[in-house]
Amino acid sequence: MDKILIRGGAPLEGTIKISGAKNAALPLMAACLLSDKPLILKNIPDLSDITSMTELLTQLGVGITLERNTDQQIMSLDAQNISSTTAPYEVVRKMRASVLVLGPLVARVGEAHVSLPGGCTIGVRPIDLHLKGLEALGAVITLADGYVHASAPHGLTGASFSFPVVSVTGTENLLMAATLAQGQTRLINAAREPEIADLANCLNEMGAKISGIGTDTLIIEGVKSLRGTTHHVIPDRIEAGTFAMAAAMTGGKLRLIGAELGHIPTVASLLEQAGVSLEQTKDSLIVTAPLGRLQGVDAMTEPFPGFATDLQAQWMALMSLAEGASMITETIWENRFMHVPELCRMGANITVHGASALVRGMKTLKGAPVMATDLRASVSLILAGLVATGETSISRVYHLDRGYERIEEKLRACGADIERVR
Repeated sequence: MDKILIRGGAPLEGTIKISGAKNAALPLMAACLLSDKPLILKNIPDLSDITSMTELLTQLGVGITLERNTDQQIMSLDAQNISSTTAPYEVVRKMRASVLVLGPLVARVGEAHVSLPGGCTIGVRPIDLHLKGLEALGAVITLADGYVHASAPHGLTGASFSFPVVSVTGTENLLMAATLAQGQTRLINAAREPEIADLANCLNEMGAKISGIGTDTLIIEGVKSLRGTTHHVIPDRIEAGTFAMAAAMTGGKLRLIGAELGHIPTVASLLEQAGVSLEQTKDSLIVTAPLGRLQGVDAMTEPFPGFATDLQAQWMALMSLAEGASMITETIWENRFMHVPELCRMGANITVHGASALVRGMKTLKGAPVMATDLRASVSLILAGLVATGETSISRVYHLDRGYERIEEKLRACGADIERVR
């Protein structure tokens, strides 16, 4: 099994191109099921989650080709002939975003058979809101043998559905389903993440009629069919935030090509409070570390435009070196502090109190053997390793390949002493 070895202490200096957003690409790929015409997606990241979604869509009968060049990957998806409506457990268990095929399949072919995703290491992620929303649109839902069966043989009908809590994938699933429903659908208290706006914009390019993009109320006028289009996937705001924190922690300066401050507004504000300089240019975000130590700043995860839960572990690594103390509160997922013991192995001073963690900043961290428990936890250990004295060995790094494209290559090009070994 692969490990990543890091010998810390080198400031990061240079340029990193931010990859396409995984969390935008996955629902965009599922959107191909809504049309019998080809959908071409540019700026697709090279990640294991993309491979898993490709595997699932291929099983459903989608023809997929991938063109690779030095700048980006371009994926062509042709769902003219859907041969299956089943998303099997073997695929869904590897990637929970597989549930995003549910809405498009019901909307276009009238049925879907999708495995329940179950729990995962960072907490239970139920899909009850997906199912209630589809029922509001007229689908009949049954659960049996660990699978969801949804049917709407006469098509879906527009309705008003209010999310009791914000759900990103729930919003995406119902947004896609509503594009082919008869009449108007209103999604109230919808998630506002940039990835949802990207999906809505792509659907409109395919002929959908969606308004309210970027707000918490999406209005969809159903259409009979959608056409194909060519769409460019937005840059990954989580990768951008991660590298911004890497620059801040190592005392360096990075130019992040494609990164947008508008995609990480709260994170950007907190970084500036900690003493980090952020400059938005036409095509890049320039991140410069403070001259002295970082300042401790409290953070609480919230739905967009709040602080992204997918950056919480990285922020904790950052605060482990800050002057003073900071409180980090996780409101999105339970069990998302599993990186704490590993950071403490490296000398961090962190105390967990329920859903909050008190971080007392240290002057240095020390390299140690550590183990990744999930995607974002794994990258927080890389950030810690970049600044730790001595060598850090990170095991179970397969988590990284789900969400970070060639991370060790990008960091090494900017001066990090990092390598992947077997």
